[in-house]
Amino acid sequence: GGARMIPHLQIDRLSVAFRGAGAERLLLDDISVSLNKGEILGLVGESGSGKSLLCRAVMGLLPSRLLHLTQGSVALDGQVLDPAQMQAVRGRRIGMIFQNPTSHLDPVMRIGGQISEGLIHHKGLTAAAAKAEAIALLAQVGFPDPERAYDSHAHQFSGGMRQRAMIAVALACDPEILIADEPTTALDVTIQAQILRLLMDLRDTRGLSIVLITHDLGVVAQTCDRIAVMREGRVVEQGEKRALLANPQH
Repeated sequence: GGARMIPHLQIDRLSVAFRGAGAERLLLDDISVSLNKGEILGLVGESGSGKSLLCRAVMGLLPSRLLHLTQGSVALDGQVLDPAQMQAVRGRRIGMIFQNPTSHLDPVMRIGGQISEGLIHHKGLTAAAAKAEAIALLAQVGFPDPERAYDSHAHQFSGGMRQRAMIAVALACDPEILIADEPTTALDVTIQAQILRLLMDLRDTRGLSIVLITHDLGVVAQTCDRIAVMREGRVVEQGEKRALLANPQH
């Protein structure tokens, strides 16, 4: 059967519990999911199934002190990460984009400055080189006039363009993996299709591996290679997209 490919990202038997007032409740229960290089994995499930929490756990970003990783590991290219390494990986090797760009884009700072800041910080570029690369990134994510966009603020853009700007900010760190948490939910259908197209193009041009969190099976059918289905904090099935959509076990 040939050598098995080492997954780009491997989540192995991960559990997260909520501990408060003497009670403990498992929110993520023994989850194992893998993402291969250059793949788009759809992480689907209804609201509250734990899909966003799973990605936050992977990023070392549990949203409350009462949440604890009780077991499990996360590995990148076969190397298990300790908590300190998870912090180091976040925003560098793994980038994240969210449903609501407005809360993740600085309202006071111009978009270009936010992208340049990432480039200077992560790639050690000079200010001039960072500006040139930021403008190139804005063009890459679909801004028709990237020089003008560079000098604009988030509130001057439409929702779809804000989402593109957030993708550019995430790409400034040159991540290998992009976690996209419901990135198109707030957008109308035509704009949604454009953003999904953009993510697929970025996968092809940059060799990105993408985890796409969504509750929308239409989105999954259009974009993903493989699917993991979550329900009540567990992965109830996972597999190749066509096989799974043709014959869901759950």
